[in-house]
Amino acid sequence: MRKYKLDLTRHQLRQLAFQSIFIQLFDEDLTAEDAVDHALALFPRQFNDGAEIPEYLTIVVPGITEKETEIDAVIVKYLKNWKINRIAKTDLAILRLAIYEMLYLEDVPTKVSLNEALELTKEFSDDESRRFVNGVLSAAMLEINENK
Repeated sequence: MRKYKLDLTRHQLRQLAFQSIFIQLFDEDLTAEDAVDHALALFPRQFNDGAEIPEYLTIVVPGITEKETEIDAVIVKYLKNWKINRIAKTDLAILRLAIYEMLYLEDVPTKVSLNEALELTKEFSDDESRRFVNGVLSAAMLEINENK
């Protein structure tokens, strides 16, 4: 595995996490570590063999892989007239990232996860997807906040 020197914002780390998750949707045999490596390789100007991969990526991407069943159960619960296998892969990757943060990263407020997910839809999807992602995550956030 390569090591990278990345001085990135939390939003940029989420972009990389999204890209790693998205890559795995097309290759289920790809490990979380390899998916992160592929996503980081998209940024050759920031590549440096001597540095560490940011901790956020080493926690979130493998965590989503490990907790995929639980995360997808939350997503399915709030789908209206949709099945999870019909969701656009970009939207599914964004939903999984946000739900993982809401459920398992106590240092990230759920509202921040929601807002960051909406920012990712602006960058990687469209207005219709943003409304869809907002609806699913807003409903999930209410329940998650009640249970915290």
